[in-house]
Order: sequence, then structure tokens, then C-alpha cells
Amino acid sequence: MRLKSHIFVSSLLRNAFGRGGYAAVLRKGAEDAGAIFIRQRGRSGYETLYAPAPQNFFDEEGDTSRRFEVRLRGVEAEAVERALSSEIRFDPDCWIVELELDDCSDLFDLV
Repeated sequence: MRLKSHIFVSSLLRNAFGRGGYAAVLRKGAEDAGAIFIRQRGRSGYETLYAPAPQNFFDEEGDTSRRFEVRLRGVEAEAVERALSSEIRFDPDCWIVELELDDCSDLFDLV
């Protein structure tokens, strides 16, 4: 069984604050299995959007980890807003988490 979304998000927030960064839930989704999108803001003013990785990146059928892919990197905030608006229309139960850290690569698994 995959780690519930609200537990994963809580852990992500705690780890970001533990590193001296800022984190917030911008949109709360389904507590058990909502898709999680991570919006990272850097000091440069540009943003990176991480989205759930497609299923073909999981090794086995029983793999319960959460993995993410970079959907947008180093873009203006408006581009991230447009992408997230589209995702919300497709899946209204999704989570959106914002991180203000220059490096968050080891907070979650990337493919």
C-alpha cells in the first residue's frame, strides 16, 4: 500500500522547514491517494514544477514509493500557474505543495 498523500505531504513540509526553507500547502487534495504536485521557487524568481511520475517508471507492480518527474524547469510563475490549472481541471483531488528552497532534489525521488 502506498503512503497516504497527507502523510507524504506532512513529511515533505517538515523536511523543508528543517532545512531552513519555507513550505506550504496551496491546495489540499484527497487525503489517501491524491496526486501531489510540487512547486519549487528559487531565489532567482524562476520556478520548477514536479509532477507524479508516469507508471512506467515504477519497477514492480507492488512498488509503493512516490516518484516525481520535472514537468517544468526554470520558468516564470505564470507558466506554472497555467500547468497547475490544467491539472486541477483534470484531477480536482490533487495536492499542490509550494517549496521555497534552492535545492530540494533529495526531499523526494526523481525519475
